Amino acid sequence: MSIIVWCVIFAIVIFIAFISTRMAAQNKEDGLHDTGLAIIEFNRAFPNEAIRQLQATADGQAVFVRLHDNKAGIMRNMQRHYSCHVLEPGRARVLGSETGRGLNIEFLDAPHHSGTFEFASARVASEVALWLLGNYVAEPDKALPSHNPTVANGQ
Repeated sequence: MSIIVWCVIFAIVIFIAFISTRMAAQNKEDGLHDTGLAIIEFNRAFPNEAIRQLQATADGQAVFVRLHDNKAGIMRNMQRHYSCHVLEPGRARVLGSETGRGLNIEFLDAPHHSGTFEFASARVASEVALWLLGNYVAEPDKALPSHNPTVANGQ
């Protein structure tokens, strides 16, 4: 009789271990591929910022946000919560990754967000880089002076 009890207990332990590993794997697979969730969570953190566009990383662990005033933001999955950050102009450094589909980004105001972010394509990575580079340019520097001669206009 005790062998049957031990077999049942062993089966229950195996079943619980199987379920817990499946749940852990599902949490690892879950990411920010759902843009609706990213919009809701980012707007909860920054209710006064209007979102223009979103780009998720290939693994879904981060979403880069283009805001209405050409600022950028990032939302990262931090295992148990989502961390949102609006990037101030000039407070990020961007380098291309070795794969060509990613960016190595250093956030000066939030170093814990720094890292290499791989995207689905090189086009998406370059678009996000342009958002971040838009933060580097001050408003007065965006307009080129009209009195400077250029090679393009033959002067």
